[in-house]
Amino acid sequence: MFTSFLIKYAEIGIKGRNRYLFEDALIHQIKFALKKCEGTFLIHKTQGRIYVDAETEFDYDEVVERLQHVFGISGICPVVCVEDEGFEKLCDTVVAYLAEVYPDRNRTFKVQARRARKNYPKESMEINADMGEAILDAYPEMRVDVHQPDILLNIEIREKIYIYSETIPGPGGMPVGTGGKAMLLLSGGIDSPVAGYMIAKRGVKIDAVYFHAPPYTSERARQKVVDLARIVSGYAGPVYLHVINFTDIQLYIHEKCPHEELTIIMRRYMMRIAEHIAKETECLGLVTGESIGQVASQTMHSLIATNEVCDLPVYRPLIGFDKQEIVEVSEKIGTYETSIQPYEDCCTIFVAKHPVTKPNLNVIRRHEHYLDEKIEELVKTALETDEVIIVE
Repeated sequence: MFTSFLIKYAEIGIKGRNRYLFEDALIHQIKFALKKCEGTFLIHKTQGRIYVDAETEFDYDEVVERLQHVFGISGICPVVCVEDEGFEKLCDTVVAYLAEVYPDRNRTFKVQARRARKNYPKESMEINADMGEAILDAYPEMRVDVHQPDILLNIEIREKIYIYSETIPGPGGMPVGTGGKAMLLLSGGIDSPVAGYMIAKRGVKIDAVYFHAPPYTSERARQKVVDLARIVSGYAGPVYLHVINFTDIQLYIHEKCPHEELTIIMRRYMMRIAEHIAKETECLGLVTGESIGQVASQTMHSLIATNEVCDLPVYRPLIGFDKQEIVEVSEKIGTYETSIQPYEDCCTIFVAKHPVTKPNLNVIRRHEHYLDEKIEELVKTALETDEVIIVE
């Protein structure tokens, strides 16, 4: 029955003179999302509206699911699109629409017409009244409620006439690519994939870096991260995942530095390497899944210590989230079940029994000098191991 979808957006509508740039970006993301769907589609905009018109048969559920992964969409309205063949014909179409979509018509309704084409012979209020009368004549069991109707029947008069009454929630946010690009430090845990999702929701294109530590971490741990990147890419678009062999650096830090500072010093070298890759790939910042106080390496003192090695800004979308809030988002976006698979990442292998929670920067810097003999060479070698996987 449905041949089109009206795409609603929220924040894009307040972008003023630049709105068309965000609309065009959203259309581009919609085209990409529907590229692998069955059927062909015409995506176009007109007078503050974006429409997806099916030109061939299509799988309704598949299309809706793909659209629900496109940031920038606040609502998806399945639409019946008809030619203007006179008001009586329109009344017949609406009556048939209600019969098919609402088999149980013991409901309240309201007609909400919008006359974008001003040469239409009836004004919006007249359409509302006359269409309401036609519906009541066809279905006496229905009742009008202009305040809180069960069915809000929208009729938009344009070059064609669009009829819809359902709005399927979209993910909201801004179209990916309108907010620049950033490098996500992606582990196999719960937090970092959610951070990637959250920053992408603000329109940021993400690449990712994963620190692999064979033989202490298995190929299954690596594959787990690839799988997480693939789930996130369903929202964020293709992700360039950089896999870095971090084993020798970790072993060297473990050998030379105080064990209570292992996590902080390892984290500082991860940030240095991630920033190096970010600058090479024209990213505008780093993204992590840290939230204040969740673990020893995420206290305010520890975050200052890791920030200190970076020139680029470090974005932490989850900084004020508690663990349960993060878990809820991970369940919603489908990463949770993958994240909890029992394959260790490189951080958990070398964790100290009593990690420092308030690291002193001067002390950390002094202890990092213990690494001077080999660390630059090890970092260079690690960067040479960079394996780039395009995940989509």
